[in-house]
Amino acid sequence: MKSFLGFGVLMFALTFCGLGDRLKQLQGGTSDNSTGSSNSSSNSSKSGDSKADKAEMTSAQRSIADAGTEVNWDDQGISWKVPNSWKKMDVKKESFNYGNVGEGFLIGSISVMPDSFPAETSVNATYDSALEQLKQGKYENVRWLEIDGVKGVEWVEAMPEEKDSPRRHQWIAFRRYQGQNQQLNIMVSTKGSNFEKHRDMFAAIMYSMKIPKG
Repeated sequence: MKSFLGFGVLMFALTFCGLGDRLKQLQGGTSDNSTGSSNSSSNSSKSGDSKADKAEMTSAQRSIADAGTEVNWDDQGISWKVPNSWKKMDVKKESFNYGNVGEGFLIGSISVMPDSFPAETSVNATYDSALEQLKQGKYENVRWLEIDGVKGVEWVEAMPEEKDSPRRHQWIAFRRYQGQNQQLNIMVSTKGSNFEKHRDMFAAIMYSMKIPKG
């Protein structure tokens, strides 16, 4: 019975955060509309040469991170600081899920691409796609963001039309790790009506991320 309940909570988390839609991978150097792009300004440049901001926490966000618990994705070497109330829901080699149903979820996925896969072209396409979402009012902001030395695309979704629908803070990037060409897809999410009060908490989780390379 306990295992059944745990499985039910996990499936709720994955469904609630829209993981299925978000984990469709870029193929052939293009991206779908669920992946994002760069600058939070009206910058419409489609160049990957744009300088990335470096992830920096505010004092409030730093306090949240400092009070949290470090959780590790051992297979991938990645770690975050999460609230003490967040628990492990499901962790596998290429997927990671921690959370608290009443507060939100941290979901990560790794997609291993062929060495020939054009990572730079792909992440640039992600940036361009996110700019379109920004223009359409679906995203609140978009920017190039470097977290722990890895340049990627960050966006925050706008408030959904239905306030019980998920709202996400998401980041997509590529890294070389253990000889693999990997796409990283990291998000923190809750329902729209809860997002604002947890905004700093989500940023603290995202920006506390440690990402080994090489």
